[in-house]
Amino acid sequence: MVVQTESLLYSPEEYLKLEETAEFKHEYRDGDIIPMSGGTTNHNQIAGNDYFQLKLALRGQKYRLFIGDVRLWMPEHRLYTYPDLMVIKGDVIYHENRTDTVLNPLVIVEVLSKSTGSYDHGDKFKYYRSIPEFQEYILIDQYQYSVEQFVKTETGKWQVSFCESADSILTLSTIDFSINLTDLYEQVNFEQSEE
Repeated sequence: MVVQTESLLYSPEEYLKLEETAEFKHEYRDGDIIPMSGGTTNHNQIAGNDYFQLKLALRGQKYRLFIGDVRLWMPEHRLYTYPDLMVIKGDVIYHENRTDTVLNPLVIVEVLSKSTGSYDHGDKFKYYRSIPEFQEYILIDQYQYSVEQFVKTETGKWQVSFCESADSILTLSTIDFSINLTDLYEQVNFEQSEE
């Protein structure tokens, strides 16, 4: 005998209500609620290093930086997610006046893990490209010196470049900011077998 089970789909409103009391963060994908994997110390160190250096470089300018706990809504794909780092230029556009959910990042940074790397490169990048303000995507490998930089050109195409050694310098195209990979990866231990 075959027993069919229906998958339970949630409305965005149900998801947001559940997320308010959830112990761990979840992504919302068009009705499905997916638990987000926990981060590693390397993941956290890289995201923190990037945030710190960006915050210093952009101090006094009209940019806002958000790390990890601020949600992003992409209405075209009915997707809520939590990027590792977002940079917003000018005013923050909030989703339905919720100060925990934004709509308009210029730059998104993701620190890659074994469990999310393919998703961050593939579908998630496709979803992010639906955001009109989105111009630059940075993917940082937590297991080796390796950063991928995707920049949207004036013609709407995305160009990719790579930084793959400790002495490389990542220079953003949409913001006046550069960082040595040694600073980005400060205190990261590649020998850890975390995740």
